[in-house]
Amino acid sequence: DTNPAKEETEYVDVIQADVEWLGFDWGENKFFASDYFPKLHAFAVELIKLGKAYVCHLNADEIREYRGTLTQPGKDSPYRERSVEENLELFEKMRNGDFAEGECVLRAKINMSSPNIVMRDPAIYRIKKATHHRTGDQWCIYPMYDFAHCLSDAIECITHSLCTLEFKNNRELYDWVLDTLEGVVPSRPRQTEFARLNLTYTVMSKRRLIQLVEEGHVRGWDDPRMPTIQGLKRRGFTPESIRDFCERIGMAKADNMVEYPMLEHCLREDLNKRCIRYMGVLKPIRLVIENYPEGQVEEFEFKNNPEDEGAGTRKVPFSKVLYIDRNDFKETAPRKWFRMAPGKEVRLRYAYYVTTTEVIKDENG
Repeated sequence: DTNPAKEETEYVDVIQADVEWLGFDWGENKFFASDYFPKLHAFAVELIKLGKAYVCHLNADEIREYRGTLTQPGKDSPYRERSVEENLELFEKMRNGDFAEGECVLRAKINMSSPNIVMRDPAIYRIKKATHHRTGDQWCIYPMYDFAHCLSDAIECITHSLCTLEFKNNRELYDWVLDTLEGVVPSRPRQTEFARLNLTYTVMSKRRLIQLVEEGHVRGWDDPRMPTIQGLKRRGFTPESIRDFCERIGMAKADNMVEYPMLEHCLREDLNKRCIRYMGVLKPIRLVIENYPEGQVEEFEFKNNPEDEGAGTRKVPFSKVLYIDRNDFKETAPRKWFRMAPGKEVRLRYAYYVTTTEVIKDENG
């Protein structure tokens, strides 16, 4: 939660709710980067004292221009050689709100000619005059994610910091910050990347999903068509099936694609073991048992779940007039058709054997 923008609160709340719904509990280990704002500020001051950070008054477009390209090195900011004392004074003014938002940033002093663009003096603190959902108006400068990430891990004594492959280039900055502050940070975590989960025929990009939400193509993040935890939940997925799916596919170091039917298979297996069975007829056809007594009703005992003896049984009534689903009858049946057809004997579930003797149609066929 290093960004105090208002919409971040929604993500924070939903992430917590989703993780809990999936069956996990932080216990006493639920941490927020905002818990460490004073420490992160102190680490930034330490970098300035080491001559490894400076306040830069280039605007965003100028910083982008000075950064260079993949084939051309960047060039030094005109503010790069400010003295330690001047940088400390300017950073304190940033902290006190003396500068307007976007007027300046605190940048790490690394290497503007690095082949890794991430290492070309990245910003580590920016001015954001917005109310934070946890710290209120206590701060008007906020750490950038890459700076807060590695140091939060170090504060929490994380051993293995896991993230997806798109952060691989950022690992060099992760290590640079921790190595530069060696002896100051309480521990030395390591970042390890793994392949993100990609499903066939499924849009997984957060940027694209945000577009679907903001442009009104779906009814929010919990729309059943969305590949979010909230969307899966509304579509009928269980937390157990999602956990089983993740355990089966495991983690990879290279980008890969997982077949969507695998996710559905995990759900079917989970529901099959514990769901109570009920019957419904979506496309009804009237079935009259000609040789069954008029007005008589008897009850048959149905298992609530054939896979679970502990689920018990229920009574289902049987009478002269029943309804079957249209998909369970063919007037002209193909070979190996095991459902109802003229002259074919079948057994109704938990009840009697019946044979189709006549098909009656109305004027519309």
